[in-house]
Amino acid sequence: MAPPRNVVKIAVQMRDAIPQLIQLDQAKPLAAVLKEVCDAWSLPHSERYALQFADGHRRYITENNRMEIKNGSILCLSTAPDREAERLLRGLQSESREGRREALRHLLLLAPDLTFAREVISRDGLQRLGTIIEDGDDLGEVLALALRAFLELMEHGVVSWETLSIPFVRKVVCYVNMNLMDASVQPLALGLLENVTLSSPTLGQLVKSEVPLDRLLVHLQVMNQQLQTKAMALLTALLQGATPAERKHMFDYLWQRNLRQFIYKNIIHSAAPLGDEMAHHLYVLQALMLGLLEPRMRTPLDPYSQEQREQLQALRQAAFEPEGESVGTGLSADRRRSLCAREFRKLGFSNSNPAQDLERVPPGLLALDNMLYFSRQAPSAYSRFVLENSSREDKHECPFARSSIQLTVLLCDLLHVGEPCSETAQDFSPMFFGQDQSFHELFCVSIQLLNKTWKEMRATQEDFDKVMQVVREQLARTLALKPSSLELFRTKVNALTYGEVLRLRQTERLHQEGTLAPPILELREKLKPELLGLIRQQRLLRLCEGTLFHKISSRRRQDKLWFCCLSPNHKVLQYGDVEEGVGPPTPESLPEQLPVADIRALLTGKDCPHVREKGSGKQNKDICELAFSVSYDHGEEEAYLNFIAPSKREFHLWTDGLSALLGNPMGSEQTRLDLEQLLTMETKLRLLELENVPIPEHPPPVPPPPTNFNFCYDCSIAEP
Repeated sequence: MAPPRNVVKIAVQMRDAIPQLIQLDQAKPLAAVLKEVCDAWSLPHSERYALQFADGHRRYITENNRMEIKNGSILCLSTAPDREAERLLRGLQSESREGRREALRHLLLLAPDLTFAREVISRDGLQRLGTIIEDGDDLGEVLALALRAFLELMEHGVVSWETLSIPFVRKVVCYVNMNLMDASVQPLALGLLENVTLSSPTLGQLVKSEVPLDRLLVHLQVMNQQLQTKAMALLTALLQGATPAERKHMFDYLWQRNLRQFIYKNIIHSAAPLGDEMAHHLYVLQALMLGLLEPRMRTPLDPYSQEQREQLQALRQAAFEPEGESVGTGLSADRRRSLCAREFRKLGFSNSNPAQDLERVPPGLLALDNMLYFSRQAPSAYSRFVLENSSREDKHECPFARSSIQLTVLLCDLLHVGEPCSETAQDFSPMFFGQDQSFHELFCVSIQLLNKTWKEMRATQEDFDKVMQVVREQLARTLALKPSSLELFRTKVNALTYGEVLRLRQTERLHQEGTLAPPILELREKLKPELLGLIRQQRLLRLCEGTLFHKISSRRRQDKLWFCCLSPNHKVLQYGDVEEGVGPPTPESLPEQLPVADIRALLTGKDCPHVREKGSGKQNKDICELAFSVSYDHGEEEAYLNFIAPSKREFHLWTDGLSALLGNPMGSEQTRLDLEQLLTMETKLRLLELENVPIPEHPPPVPPPPTNFNFCYDCSIAEP
């Protein structure tokens, strides 16, 4: 007879004792279970003990998580968390350095457990760790262990970073500013200051005033990847917390100190692979750098500004002044105004008063900045563009000003200028760190590309929007390749001609063709079930391989990882935390298990509980798109296992695989694309013998019956 559903068979072990094999009744209070286990080993005072998972982080078993115990689980009997916390905190006050070191090591092992962390915090454990950090008696391993334990306890969110004292923060700043410091201490100190800066504006200002930018530059130049990453993290945190004016001043200073060149040569093109966290911080740095353009992008031209009027005249004079001076000398003021208005129209402005064209925001004054930069940095290319189009027929000329305004809007859109930074993105472009004035230089390449594409398309004024669509595709495809330099970008984007864009469009259209002859559509419908089964099999195999997921808090991106996979028999989801830089673990080593039979439903996007907690701001849009959860039975309550996929593809693969496990249809965009690709391939294979044979839209008509059926053999007539 099968045991009741709430009874699980487990093993309980204790050091120097024979393990017990027991049947744990989940309906029985945990204190009663502990009493029975202790009685079996003749241990008095069962309240002094607790049960822990024997593997993983050795989490304590509580009434809240006891339903995670499954058949075959191995538990161990250990000291209760309150008594263990009390013992270790006494150890921190030991007179011997070795005693403090051992207490810190053991505390650090248990700190990831929330139950233990709460016991430590409730007994002023953070204050005791803070005392060790502030005293700084040992600047080596003891200090590193204390910092790491402090960070681990604070990660639980029980205590706010804003509660830290100013002397404590100043002491941590001293460790960052100190020379000849232990290599394991400074990354931890930088990480602590990053948390402080992101969480508390007041303490963030203290960090900003106490940590010089020169000191962070020194840490970035140390060939220690962990130290570089943490220094970059604090730098981006300081930049994010600064006002726009302060941020511009900080960038100007950093660029004067050649930070951009150092990042390009020694970090992006380093022999060591770029870590995910460093890639994210480079993305943030790029986004903040491009964000400096937002004020100009949001500011319309002021027709009463003398400086801006002079800039417009300089733009006109760079193209027409040699000719205009000889023609316009001695003319009246009205005549000169008329001549200037005509030249502005030749320059490509829609109005004789160019201020009206630049009142649109975006791009506002940023478009004027781009045009001026192009005319000054590439005067020959600028003159050639304007004069070449001035000599064409009116309907075939490419308007420089109108094109520049629209192109600036396009570049701002492609590069997400003015949008808030994502919490997880790593999508930075190396060429923005390989070039001064990278945005304006990119514009110079793009405006010449636009003129080239205009000629290839033999466009007229009516085709302006079509040309911009092609240029957008050329730029987007090339940016997606992440060229390492502006010159490489120029080469690749110029190789992507209008004819090549048409060819790529045609190829993609053939891959996604949906208007087919009815016989082929019928064949595709018959093939669909088999191919969907193949996709389902692939998705489940992918789940069995497993994936590393980032842990995302409600405050910022975390660099901690956890791994989840499906068991080979498709019965259990296995998961657990892993260390950064370590390969994927084996399924047998994962401490946590979730039976597929206990899963109720799959949730995605805004329906996920960890997305609802974060809110609905723009900065959380990317997390919302990658979030999914599974709800499962947790005793009589409903619990959730929450995921943030590392990429959109992984999101589709996991949601499809989990849907397949639950017997639901796989409705992701990736399934649609995979099915379309398989259907196209299989259809072509089935139709190979009919190559070059036209397939009719309708079946041929049935011929009329014959006039007689004399050709039929009458079987009823017996042969002689």
